[in-house]
Amino acid sequence: MNPPAAASEFLAQAGWGDATILPLAGDASFRRYFRAVAPGRTAILMDAPPPHEDPRPFIAIARWLRARGFAAPEVFGEDLDRGLVLLQDFGDARMRETVDAAPESELRLYEAAVDLLIRLHEEDAAPVRPYDAPEYHREAALFTEWYLPAIGIDVDADSYRAAWEQALAPVLDTAPVTVLRDYHAENIMLIDGSEALGLLDFQDALAGHPAYDLVSLLQDARRDVHPSLETAMLDRYCRVTGAGEAFRIAYHVLGAQRNAKIIGIFTRLWKRDGKPRYPALCPRVWGYLERDLAHPALKPVADWFDANVPAALRGDPMEVSGR
Repeated sequence: MNPPAAASEFLAQAGWGDATILPLAGDASFRRYFRAVAPGRTAILMDAPPPHEDPRPFIAIARWLRARGFAAPEVFGEDLDRGLVLLQDFGDARMRETVDAAPESELRLYEAAVDLLIRLHEEDAAPVRPYDAPEYHREAALFTEWYLPAIGIDVDADSYRAAWEQALAPVLDTAPVTVLRDYHAENIMLIDGSEALGLLDFQDALAGHPAYDLVSLLQDARRDVHPSLETAMLDRYCRVTGAGEAFRIAYHVLGAQRNAKIIGIFTRLWKRDGKPRYPALCPRVWGYLERDLAHPALKPVADWFDANVPAALRGDPMEVSGR
């Protein structure tokens, strides 16, 4: 976590030449984050190195969100050629750790997070590419491309795609909203320790179905969300928006699609990117996936899983494969 070579020059150009650079975090991508600490103020330095990362989508969505009253970080400075961005610092209080440390805050913070989505879905979709059938299929295929080979299973990918074509058909004809795509408790900040919600990690936003981000929040790959809380928050969203049974079907279909994708991604992070901590998250995701597959709308996909992936081989791919 040494800062990039150009960091000091960039900070000086942005008016932060007196700042000390402290390591903060990395994530599942090539992006890294640092805190710039100057007398009386702090900021976040994002290192999104080309050609692996492009900060332009993050900056564009941040500005789109802020223009509509949502708390995305203000952009203080940018050097797109070097992939450096200086951002507003929301502090260290993430929703995840706050709820874990103070369980009594869980209900009200999840209610606030659901209400934020309701507000977001009242807006026309951002000018981003569509979350369409080819994208859903590409993502779902990450499961057969990474998880199954890792545990030694060879399958017919065409039958897998055909099952998803049946399941996904009902969710494709819906007016799109902005889908942040990684909306969960580790990407929602409590700004400066308050309970005002700040947004992070939205650079991959697409225009798609409103159920997707609700699934991301309530079937959190990194934190157990109790089924009773999930049900209460799904009910809250439907009650306020007037969403009916079609939305609930889409919720479970997109839940299954997202969870299959995540299992594939977490396996890829281990096998390709040398990040062995992610497979241990897969059993939780399998639990969500199996709950979604129990919905009648997912029967074609559930039948495929029953025929191709034995229950004993659904878990941590490192453990299942013996490696």
